[in-house]
Amino acid sequence: MLDSFLHETFFNNTVLTYIVVAGASVLGLVIVRIGAAVSKRALHKLAARTGSRLDDFLINVLHRNITPLLYYGVFYIATRSLALPAAISRSLEVIGIILLTFLSIRLIGAVIVHAFEAFWLKDLDPEKQRSFKGLMPALKVVIWGIGIVFLLDNLGFEISAVIAGLGIGGIAVALAAQSVLGDLFSYFCILMDRPFETGDFIILGPDHLGTVEHIGIKTTRIRSLGGEQIILSNSDLTNSRIRNYKRMERRRVVFTVRVTYQTPPEKLKAIPEAVREIIGGFDLAVFDRSHFASYGDFSLNFETVYYVQSSDYNVYMDVHQAINLAIYRKFQEMGVEFAYPTQTLYLEKASSQAEPALN
Repeated sequence: MLDSFLHETFFNNTVLTYIVVAGASVLGLVIVRIGAAVSKRALHKLAARTGSRLDDFLINVLHRNITPLLYYGVFYIATRSLALPAAISRSLEVIGIILLTFLSIRLIGAVIVHAFEAFWLKDLDPEKQRSFKGLMPALKVVIWGIGIVFLLDNLGFEISAVIAGLGIGGIAVALAAQSVLGDLFSYFCILMDRPFETGDFIILGPDHLGTVEHIGIKTTRIRSLGGEQIILSNSDLTNSRIRNYKRMERRRVVFTVRVTYQTPPEKLKAIPEAVREIIGGFDLAVFDRSHFASYGDFSLNFETVYYVQSSDYNVYMDVHQAINLAIYRKFQEMGVEFAYPTQTLYLEKASSQAEPALN
């Protein structure tokens, strides 16, 4: 009686075949479940010995995406023993392709997002991290869009016309939003190349200068010395020459001292050495040169060059002010007079003798 029941046929398969397939499926699912749990626990123990969090991430993401695929693989292999209609067999294959594509897209997306967050975003300031994380949904949409296109292609759909339509539509959108896309591309260039960062003092051309307050997807905001906020498109920034004073390691200072023509030669010769000693007495100042440079209209000109070992403008002005005061005191000690604009007029008398007069 039992033997005849087991050999009864339903939908071209015997009862015994159904029982064997069901038992194999349950056994396979149990084995996968136990194997996944054991392997995950063992891998986490190995990962605990390292200080990196990358191995923990890989273990979790692989377990999350591979285990469901193994479950379906056990079920699919077990059902291959059944004589199924072509429609059902095709449906199982389609389900397998969809599941494989879904899990693959989720795995690739998780790896890309983690790579950006672990190796790139960690070096950015919190404001840039928030800006980039705001673009992560768009990146995920792109990844899922590419995955769906591959899925439709594997399922036998004709996607050439769809891709062509998307291409034409994309061109139209790109033309309509050309400036916006240009600013968006410039934003990524600024993020990756980092010509300046929030808090840097920059000069953009002859008109705009100030401290960078915010770098947005379309615009960058600069706080000027006058207090107003300057809003510039990112394309303007990437297309312009920018001077970044925040990254200046030291300042080069060039200044001219003018003395009168009545200064004796021995004092003129002593001036460069005196200036060198004065500048050398300051810790933040590095002397470069000082020379009797030229004859002016009303003065003898000495050009001096030195460096201030700081990028801070206030520090530079404090050092330069102290040097100017020291030079003034030194010249008073030496009896050297500073020149000021004068002209000498010669008046001719009737006797054709000229006497000079000063104004």
